[in-house]
Amino acid sequence: MSSISLPAQLPSRAIPTAKKRVAKLTLWPLVAATFFMVSGGTYGTEGIIHGAGYGHGILILLFLPVLWCLPTAFMIGELSSALPQEGGYYAWVRRGLGNFWGFQEAWLSLAASIFDMAIYPTLFVFYLKQMSPWFGLGNHGIYAGLFVVATCALLNLAGIRVVGIASLWLFFLLSVPFILIVVMTPLKIGALAEAHAAPAATGLGLLGGVLVAMWNYMGWDNASTIAQEVERPQRTYPKAMIAAVVLVALTYVLPFLAVYLMGIPSSVFGGDGSWAAVAGAVGGKVMGFEWLRFLIVLGGMMSAFGMFNALVLSYSRLPLAMARDGMLPRFFGKMSARTQAPWVAIIFCATCWALCLGLGFKRLVTLDIMLYGISLMLEFVTLVALRIREPGLKREFRVPGGLTGTILAGVFPLLLLSLAMVESEHESVFGMNG
Repeated sequence: MSSISLPAQLPSRAIPTAKKRVAKLTLWPLVAATFFMVSGGTYGTEGIIHGAGYGHGILILLFLPVLWCLPTAFMIGELSSALPQEGGYYAWVRRGLGNFWGFQEAWLSLAASIFDMAIYPTLFVFYLKQMSPWFGLGNHGIYAGLFVVATCALLNLAGIRVVGIASLWLFFLLSVPFILIVVMTPLKIGALAEAHAAPAATGLGLLGGVLVAMWNYMGWDNASTIAQEVERPQRTYPKAMIAAVVLVALTYVLPFLAVYLMGIPSSVFGGDGSWAAVAGAVGGKVMGFEWLRFLIVLGGMMSAFGMFNALVLSYSRLPLAMARDGMLPRFFGKMSARTQAPWVAIIFCATCWALCLGLGFKRLVTLDIMLYGISLMLEFVTLVALRIREPGLKREFRVPGGLTGTILAGVFPLLLLSLAMVESEHESVFGMNG
């Protein structure tokens, strides 16, 4: 890697940006897009409760936002308000640490995306097969995954507002079955304890629950790459980050608290898809039809689709920003005349992700978290570096506590990431989405 020759400090105008006024992302569509870049809803959290039990699991889901998400949200809020540039974290690291580290930041994220993005069409097909086993035959699942990739690419080509509004609607729709579970809780307190007799929870344990929760709380910086396409980014980003942290935490904690009060043992949550079985027991049958189970499965498909759709928006801006800085061929900077979407970057990235469909991802999730962790630490170092080197840089939002608070903000994320990298050697820890 040392043989790569990078330009000294290229201006970010190697490719002129479009002057045409297009619709920008406002607060709540940005919150919804961030929600899908990080979470996608309650799906994928089953291993936390199965491994740690309800008491410890709910505490993990409550405290991790404070120790892991809020410091990251504060960091993103300050850097986004100070440097609201296309490419987000890539542009920050390049400004604070120089071209070499900016280049590494972008490629770490793009490399992680290769492993990360093929997971979501796979999850879409996983839930689709529960509705129609036909998609489990032959290559039908691959074709369904390609449909997800192609549809999300088209939505992104239609422009950032389309992606934001789609994210908002998908959030409301996939939340409906979990809201129903929470609302039905007073009618079913303790009623399902006998219906789900099961052995005591065994599996990942407390530490495994923490690491799975970290995975489910990752990705906050992905929203930063679209900064120039957000309305008043200096003020919108800090609000959006805090709102998204609260929203994600609530979507994780409230459904688990509800089924705990109903008496369902934690060992029922053995892996992905467990929510469908729980919903079948909670909702029962109407004319032989498990209606709530059907809604949960449908919501799982929406969750996987929404995550892929929002992340196409995020990752496709990296080649665009790098092309503008002269670090990639100018071709990647081509924009749609009508929607100002980076159509070359979107099609190129979507093609790469489509080629990875059908691979196994149990071990790749571990590699994903390690690559993400390194890039996140570069962002925290950049936060401190810019505070020291450019104290006069205008910041609409600042991490509380001055320089000391800024340094301490990265301590808990660093400790948690170090723990994750050490414990990732245990084969089963990150197997929940394989």
